[in-house]
Amino acid sequence: MSAPTVAPSTTAAHPAPPGPDAGLRRPDGLAKLTGAARYTGDLPLEGSAVGTLVCATVPRADRALVHADEARAADGVVAVLTAADMPRLHPSPLLGTTVMPLQDERVRYEGQPVALVLAESVEQARYAASLVRVSYEGLRAATGFDDAEDAVESAPSMSPTDEERGEVEAGLAAARHRVTRTYTTADRHHSPIEPSVTHARWDGDTLTLYDSVQGISLARTALAEVLGIDAGQIRVVCPYIGGGFGCKGYVWPHQYLTAAAARVVGRGVRLPLTRAQMFTSCGHQPTTRQTVTLGADAEGRLTAVEHHSVNAASRDDEYGEDATAASGWMYATPALRLRRRIRHTDRAHPTPMRAPHEGPGMFALESALDELAHEAGIDPVELRLRNEPDREPLTDRPFSSREQRACLLRGAELFGWRERDPRTGSMRDGDELVGWGMAAATMDTYRSASTARVRHTADGRTVVETGTQEIGTGQPGVIATIVSEVLGVPPATVEVRIGDTRLPAAAMTAGSSATGSVGSAVHAAATEVRDRLAAGAAEAEATGSWAPQEGSDGLGRHPEVAIHTYGAVFAEVRVDALLGTVRVRRVTGVYSAGRIINPLTARSQMTGGIIWGLGQALLEDSRFDARHGRFRSKNLAGYAVPVNADVPDIDVSFVDEVDHHASALGSKGIGELGAVGVSAAVANAVFHATGVRVRDLPIGVPDLLPGLAPAEH
Repeated sequence: MSAPTVAPSTTAAHPAPPGPDAGLRRPDGLAKLTGAARYTGDLPLEGSAVGTLVCATVPRADRALVHADEARAADGVVAVLTAADMPRLHPSPLLGTTVMPLQDERVRYEGQPVALVLAESVEQARYAASLVRVSYEGLRAATGFDDAEDAVESAPSMSPTDEERGEVEAGLAAARHRVTRTYTTADRHHSPIEPSVTHARWDGDTLTLYDSVQGISLARTALAEVLGIDAGQIRVVCPYIGGGFGCKGYVWPHQYLTAAAARVVGRGVRLPLTRAQMFTSCGHQPTTRQTVTLGADAEGRLTAVEHHSVNAASRDDEYGEDATAASGWMYATPALRLRRRIRHTDRAHPTPMRAPHEGPGMFALESALDELAHEAGIDPVELRLRNEPDREPLTDRPFSSREQRACLLRGAELFGWRERDPRTGSMRDGDELVGWGMAAATMDTYRSASTARVRHTADGRTVVETGTQEIGTGQPGVIATIVSEVLGVPPATVEVRIGDTRLPAAAMTAGSSATGSVGSAVHAAATEVRDRLAAGAAEAEATGSWAPQEGSDGLGRHPEVAIHTYGAVFAEVRVDALLGTVRVRRVTGVYSAGRIINPLTARSQMTGGIIWGLGQALLEDSRFDARHGRFRSKNLAGYAVPVNADVPDIDVSFVDEVDHHASALGSKGIGELGAVGVSAAVANAVFHATGVRVRDLPIGVPDLLPGLAPAEH
């Protein structure tokens, strides 16, 4: 295979960012490390009851008959609420699922709430819940992924289900090299450290909701629609979130059931989900099956790209994992055909999960690119360089910025890619087969209207108020950094207040959109304060706002230019030739994501994303029992996620880039980019080490052991 072209000027043109200590350390870090941070579940009960859900054990039934006399008689029980006890609630498009439990007796999925037990303590509530007996009438057989038929979404969630440009058949017919392969990804679960928890209190007709949510304004709007009251009657408070990753992005049944139950019993109610309930109560990433066809000429330049994807969805809702999206902008080709379908199954509803869409989709695309490189005898980095587009292939829009070439070249240089022997199975260390693999990374860019208020007092204090949320990404530090730069004050003097709907409304923390959206509003407010101070004011206050350009779509995508983030991921794996076990030894990631506001927390984000990708590649596999319509292991014993022992040496860096099409700051989102491309890089490295091509995630010993040759001694 030909070696990649590494430009000597790459590092000079894009100097490495400051060292790992550069940037503002998290202002809330000390509170989190010492336990002083108060999460929703830490707030005092103050006379509130504690709730526990009783969930259906079957996937589908006409009626769930709840027998709760024994539970109602248990010590400390306040009430056992069923569909007969709850007020009538109203649907909202902001809900995670259209299925509204405790509104009738039907069962639509295993894990659906069929009763809510309230007691004086969590122990009493859970014990009483164990006494509730449920019988079912009109049981229906479950439908699994392999039994369901493909269906088109009636309302595509992210982009059209069918997209096409050019003559695909002609492009494939003209190809010298052609690859058609099918890849699958597994059902995965968010598994944040803090399970979802909601605490509701009514004061007359006014509701205060303490909640673990990624969007306090969205939650308030959704709850107002569900409860049939004005949004002004609701206050949502969320100072800290112990992880969300998408499962706390929409409003789920446990949230509005808590509010409704508090009104029914006339006192506050706190409802924490158990770890097992997290597997079915607030979404998951659905399994996908994707077929990618690539055609290329003798030099490896693409003549056609075809990408079909189908994912599991619930029977009652439509959720499309937009796995084909990145294939529309990643590589130059005269012909493209993208198809996306769903399959209705008897399971809880899926939802976005960190690196939704591009996460599963780029595993398929980047694995197929590696297979094409191997067939054509072209280095995988060089193949991608030869297919770098000048404009977005699907739409022919110009890119707002695109430093993917710099990511590939610098990543190859930092990783030492030139030293790679391209022959499979050629690199060895004792009984370990050594493999080097790489893949590209990318994410779409979403943006939302936001507002913020900045106040600078005569005694030198600066206060920033905005209704966003901190979910572990370092948002307060980013906000403080922006204000510090504009006003010329030390970051330590900037107080950041977030997590309350009484503050100016701002974007939710999801879709890698918060820094660009909220940060731009903060920048606008701080700039006005600076101008007033420069004009002679002793102190000043201003409210700033920012919104995507006119004509942007509902997700904030620019109407005239293509805004995306990019990266290149390189991985080294060690495969035990005797046991078939895979260990990732090191990962290098280089990224292009606009201006990096706080390098310290940015590296932390990308490192966490890479670890997330390692879980997708090697560990996370939630097996769905189609016969019983349930996930087999709803706990962290049967569903493995990476721990410290699984984490290799990780080297993260960014290329210099400023993109003012994306935001007023020139920044883009990075929260999910790090999780993309990792699984493909690992799978490609495994192939390089062993000669065994694994197309189904996660990669396990049974995938490799049959194809491994005995070690020579």
